[in-house]
Amino acid sequence: MKNSKKFLEEHKMRAEDIDIQQIVDLFISEMLKGLEGKESTVRMIPTYIEADNQFLTGVPVVAVDAGGTNFRAALVEFNLKGKLEIKNEVNARMPGLEGEISKAEFFKTIAGYIKPNAELSDRIGFCFSYPTEILPNKDGILLQFCKEVQAPEVVGQLIGKNLLETLDMREKQIVLLNDTVATLLAGKSASFGREYDSFIGFILGTGTNTCYIENNRNILKTKGLDLLKSQIINIETGAMGKVPQTDLDIIFDNTTVNPGQYRFEKMFAGGYFGGLCHTVLKAAAKDGIFSASAATGILSLNELSSGDVNSFASGIISDKSPLNKLKLDKTDTENCLEIIEGLIDRSAKLVAANIAAVILKTNKGKSDDKPILITIEGTTFYKMYNLRAHFEKYLSEYLSGERQRFYEFTEVQQSSLVGAALAALIN
Repeated sequence: MKNSKKFLEEHKMRAEDIDIQQIVDLFISEMLKGLEGKESTVRMIPTYIEADNQFLTGVPVVAVDAGGTNFRAALVEFNLKGKLEIKNEVNARMPGLEGEISKAEFFKTIAGYIKPNAELSDRIGFCFSYPTEILPNKDGILLQFCKEVQAPEVVGQLIGKNLLETLDMREKQIVLLNDTVATLLAGKSASFGREYDSFIGFILGTGTNTCYIENNRNILKTKGLDLLKSQIINIETGAMGKVPQTDLDIIFDNTTVNPGQYRFEKMFAGGYFGGLCHTVLKAAAKDGIFSASAATGILSLNELSSGDVNSFASGIISDKSPLNKLKLDKTDTENCLEIIEGLIDRSAKLVAANIAAVILKTNKGKSDDKPILITIEGTTFYKMYNLRAHFEKYLSEYLSGERQRFYEFTEVQQSSLVGAALAALIN
């Protein structure tokens, strides 16, 4: 039988096959083109949120977090010491999950959820994690819902304006943002009393995305900006399309519902990693890496989830795990682990390249007394076996010497809700 290490080498699926400098250069090139309004695989979406400003304390704000199937809202206030106070929490399901509803029903349901809190505040921060075009007035036009929410009349509508009209509270201030931007802001709130040079928000869960603070003078595609100010840019890094794919990446990509799109996140994000491992293990089985009985079992698997491969790599034995049901001898098990762990290691290096590029693009963090604060959310980042440790190693190795940058990581509980509140409290 062939060796699994040799197999990964032949298909260039190892971390060693990733040229981190090449990926950093590609990322920064695409970011610059996106800021200039040229064709780019990353959208570089302006948010019009000036995160470098101070946020108000002692002012209550309605914070709303809507994404996927869940809806949450609360009355949030930062006291004079920067401590967060959350009360009057509402937890519900997004309208439109049980069947198609009208635009009026959609906004009436949401208004019903938040009206008691909206009567206690003049400001609303709305983390709306569906594809939305953000406007200079910080309202947003819904581009599409994910498949769970069925409210087609809402597509193309102004979310904030319609919500305020339904509440009959047109005078309120409302700010729309997505979960990655909320993550950055949540980190800023947690930094109260500590000085940082800049802030980055990063999510690695089902998908992946990154945002950072950019000088308005560099956002050439957007006219009328105050060139002395800055704002958060939502990069949409999951869609980065310039990172080189291997033959097995392409084979897996072609099995997804949107081949050729979101190619970067398909190499490591939680919504895809199980499927990628499935593709690679099947290729290894056909290539003679496993015993005959193990190969037959692997080729008969219909699918693998990221949870399945993570449990296997972590040594968690479960009767429900497809990999645990296979007849693997000791060598088969070692080869299977070698492949999965190799792909996790590769994932970590790709993530390190992503973060390194954004850190360098900020041109900040050059002094150890003023680092960049990177707020990270997402179960894949925190739960995937050894991913975080490998990521931190690759990032620190790359950002050393003449590229030395100083940074810290943080995680904030209820980051989407906290970030939504802070967006409405930026002074």
